[in-house]
Amino acid sequence: MKAKTNLSSFNNHWYSPGASVAKRLLWYVVNAVFLNSYLLPINSCKVFLLKLFGANVGIGCVIKPKVNIKYPWKLSIGEHSWIGEKVWIDSLAEVSIGANVCISQGAMLLCGNHNYKKSTFDLMVGAINIKEGAWIGAQSVVCPSVTVESHAVLTVGSIATSNLSAYTIYQGNPAKAIKKRTVSES
Repeated sequence: MKAKTNLSSFNNHWYSPGASVAKRLLWYVVNAVFLNSYLLPINSCKVFLLKLFGANVGIGCVIKPKVNIKYPWKLSIGEHSWIGEKVWIDSLAEVSIGANVCISQGAMLLCGNHNYKKSTFDLMVGAINIKEGAWIGAQSVVCPSVTVESHAVLTVGSIATSNLSAYTIYQGNPAKAIKKRTVSES
């Protein structure tokens, strides 16, 4: 007889979100009201709130409406990067976004997953590192423990399950290299 998933025995007590319960509850409210909504269109206010909760945010960073961030104290965003509308940053582990990075509408950065091989469906987490000049296309997904190298592109609706090489364009599920990226001077 094969073992079956038993979610009643799920236990992730080993995991630490890195903040007190009070801080997490306050962040959930702030995130829901001011970032994951259309109520606060002023970018500088959103950046201020992220920094207040421990995020490292560079100058010129743009945060569009309806962005959902799990734990800002595990988030670093470089200078002049753009976080598009309805982006979901599930920062169960560290998320590092370099300078001049574009995370397009509806993209998901997922630091958590579950071990489907265990009956207890154990939580697994891994950091995400998106380096300078990379572009994460709309409705695409970056999975746990993935590094997106400098100026790599993950095209619309694609899923990065492994590292993406510099100056390379990736497409599909799982994302595969389709061609080199060239960037010309303006």
